[in-house]
Amino acid sequence: MFIEPNISGERRGWVEVVCGSMFSGKTEELIRRLKRAKIANLKVEIFKPTIDVRYDETKVVSHDSNAIQSTPIDNSQTILLMANDVDVVGIDEAQFFDKEIVDVCEKLATKGVRVIVAGLDMDYKGVPFGPMPQLLAIADFITKLHAICVKCGSLASISYRKTTQEGQVLLGEKDIYEPRCRKCCQEA
Repeated sequence: MFIEPNISGERRGWVEVVCGSMFSGKTEELIRRLKRAKIANLKVEIFKPTIDVRYDETKVVSHDSNAIQSTPIDNSQTILLMANDVDVVGIDEAQFFDKEIVDVCEKLATKGVRVIVAGLDMDYKGVPFGPMPQLLAIADFITKLHAICVKCGSLASISYRKTTQEGQVLLGEKDIYEPRCRKCCQEA
């Protein structure tokens, strides 16, 4: 991603959204970008929802076991209180946050902060998930990642739920979800 230099020297912020299905590498990409920001000696703060304790209570952890320390929060407004004097803010599992996350990202970007958000764009039914549609609408940069369909090997964009358990939010891994393409979801 090329960002034009700012001649005035004033710091400019923006919002990057990394989205896709489960097992597409969203968190891996978020961690990669945040580690590069740290290598560049930028001040980085990372946040995740308190409900996501699948791998670790405080770290953001990818399915490939890459990890980076984060601050678990249960309210997106907390980010504004904790992200003082930072260059980059990372937010994982954005679909689980309240709708105010969109305003929080806008405020940070307006203050000159680079905001990197990762999350599921759709739930297991293929329905837009939480605040993700609004985050995608305000994003300056969007990266949509795809997993590989476990049934046919095509690109997968749906997090197929293997159980009959209801409810939009059901934390789980490969025991509950698998990536599938549209066709293989329909054939299930």
